Amino acid sequence: MTMKVASVSANFTRDLEQNYALIADLVTEARAAGVSFLAFPEAAIGGYLSSLGNHGDTVKTTKRSMPPAIRLDGPEIARVQELVGDMVVTIGFCELADDGETRYNAAVCLDGENIYGSYRKVHQPLGENMSYSAGDTYRAFDTPVGRVGMQICYDKAFPEAARMLALDGAEIVVSMSAWPAARTATAENLQDDRWTYRFNQFDIARALDNQVFWMASNQSGTFGSLRYVGNAKVVDPGGNILATTLLGTGLAIAEIDIEETFRTMRGGMFHLRDRRPDVYGPVAETAGEHVEGWKELARA
Repeated sequence: MTMKVASVSANFTRDLEQNYALIADLVTEARAAGVSFLAFPEAAIGGYLSSLGNHGDTVKTTKRSMPPAIRLDGPEIARVQELVGDMVVTIGFCELADDGETRYNAAVCLDGENIYGSYRKVHQPLGENMSYSAGDTYRAFDTPVGRVGMQICYDKAFPEAARMLALDGAEIVVSMSAWPAARTATAENLQDDRWTYRFNQFDIARALDNQVFWMASNQSGTFGSLRYVGNAKVVDPGGNILATTLLGTGLAIAEIDIEETFRTMRGGMFHLRDRRPDVYGPVAETAGEHVEGWKELARA
């Protein structure tokens, strides 16, 4: 059975009303195109951090505005549910934990009636741990459009993260980002920037590694000191880019057939089936001589 899916490239700020209006516009556009599943970027509710680096951006010390902390069962998520109706969407936000203090860079998959799954970002780049606590779980979940797994931004640089979701049966992995251009020696044309290149290569590799559909959404434009690279896309299990926004804003829309594509692309070489876990032990090691050596290099 075929369906249309779409990944978003757009600019979201601290202004929640601007965010809701943009969400509504994009949902309307997607619905008109027949889209069943829509992936918004990281931090689409309330915007991302205004900069990256070890600047002490904690709730108590920063002089910059922090993303609004939102509860999963709060009115902000409920407002998004009202806007999306029967469409299944994934969307990023800053989650406030039950203790009222701990904050996570998080995402949720929902429609107007249900919350199908949520995720807290595990891998944290460039001082992000000053602003957020880290999650510790990768889990796929069932939705009306298939079995879905979620990641956020830097997670895509870690093959283990996508593999965890694929092994849990994810048919579609959604990678939501606020991925900026390089901070130094930025290319004049952002499409040629080295961080844009990495963003795109990770998307292709993770789809092909795990033979899953990969939906990458991203912020676009600028916020604070960050200049985002867009390039929202849909990638098939063979690593082929089916649709992309490049640097522009809007929707990357593709028609996919999960069952037929898996039958074709996994019929011969099936990477998950052909794994050799018996020889992968060091991949998950957290101690040992060679690991400590790398830690020493990182501290140097």
